[in-house]
Amino acid sequence: MSSLFAAISCTYTLQRSLHAPLSRTLRKDAFWCHQKRNKKRLSVACALPFDISPPPIDLDPLETIIDPEAEASGEVTADTYGNDDEAVDAVDNGVAVVDLSNYGRIRVSGEDRIQFLHNQTTANFECLDEGQGCDTVFVTPTARTIDISHAWVMKNAIVLVVSPMTCGSIIEMLKKYIFFADKVEIQDITEQTSMFALLGPKSNKIMEDLNLGDLVGQPYGSHKHYSVGGMPLTVAVGSITSVEGFTFMMSPAVAGSVWKALLGQGAISMGSSTWETLRILRGRPTPGKELTDEFNVLEAGLWRAVSLNKGCYKGQETISRLVTYDGIKQRLWGIRLSSPVGPCSIITIDGKKVGKLTSFTAGTKSSGPFGLGYIKRRAASESDSVTVGDSVIGTLVEVPFLREQLPPPKP
Repeated sequence: MSSLFAAISCTYTLQRSLHAPLSRTLRKDAFWCHQKRNKKRLSVACALPFDISPPPIDLDPLETIIDPEAEASGEVTADTYGNDDEAVDAVDNGVAVVDLSNYGRIRVSGEDRIQFLHNQTTANFECLDEGQGCDTVFVTPTARTIDISHAWVMKNAIVLVVSPMTCGSIIEMLKKYIFFADKVEIQDITEQTSMFALLGPKSNKIMEDLNLGDLVGQPYGSHKHYSVGGMPLTVAVGSITSVEGFTFMMSPAVAGSVWKALLGQGAISMGSSTWETLRILRGRPTPGKELTDEFNVLEAGLWRAVSLNKGCYKGQETISRLVTYDGIKQRLWGIRLSSPVGPCSIITIDGKKVGKLTSFTAGTKSSGPFGLGYIKRRAASESDSVTVGDSVIGTLVEVPFLREQLPPPKP
């Protein structure tokens, strides 16, 4: 049966044996496994280094002993693989994999971790159980956006995935809110882990082929722990840009092997510059552009990450007033553009300023130039035309990420 440990075992065996001469038999066995990786018959010997069974029930990934001298199993991150259009198309019609190890990963532990994050972010952590997850937003006291975080509730900790540029500042902010009696610990585990996102409608097939099909069809944020060659692997439902797809968090020692296993199952590699193109085309806000102190969490459309019925938390009063008094003044749109234009360009309708462009991409051959921008809520609606900058024509469109963020129905 094809499985993750079988698919990557040969790569791992070779990499762990770099300090010893490779025998002719080992080279032959490795080549055989490489040639047969997509077939159901795999060598038992080839699968021996890997154990896909879950670690002990009380084990979190960080608590799995990692050899501090273990080296990362191959460089993965690349700006582009020369297949930008193919990789973006795979997100809609196939499957792509992208290395997101530059994203921050924060481990929050201690007996009071649930209540602490419940009070510091917008999601309702008290209703989550072990193995579940959610999106949550870090906001200022006036509900201005700092960052979206993907949270995974584990047995002994909560892992927060945040944007690369906010990880340090969020850790510093959280530590400031830990009072003397609080039993909370904050750790930056970014360097101790690697992270990939698997995206596209065929990602379910890859999960099933790699013997990880028990996560297929599970709710967004659901996650399970596995062990690969004694190293920790956590797989979660959902990706940074969508409730679909999967996220892999693992020890850097096996990251290269897992990457090659996913490619071996047909995933298209996506570079970091292509990822930025995808982020804009999908409409996923990011700090420094759509998530700043200019815009509040509801203007950014992040309804899925906001609890409207939990108790007091940072920014809660402002959010409640915005909902109660219909005070959302602007909203984020996708904008199809007639030609390239610089970010921060003013958006106008009939010569009157109605908003600002926050992100721009040249897009793909099929999409053309595309941007994200905030526009006054009552100034325009879907399919309306706007002028961006001096003369670029834009058409407002719904984007997939924001389409998933449905506001609650009006009473």
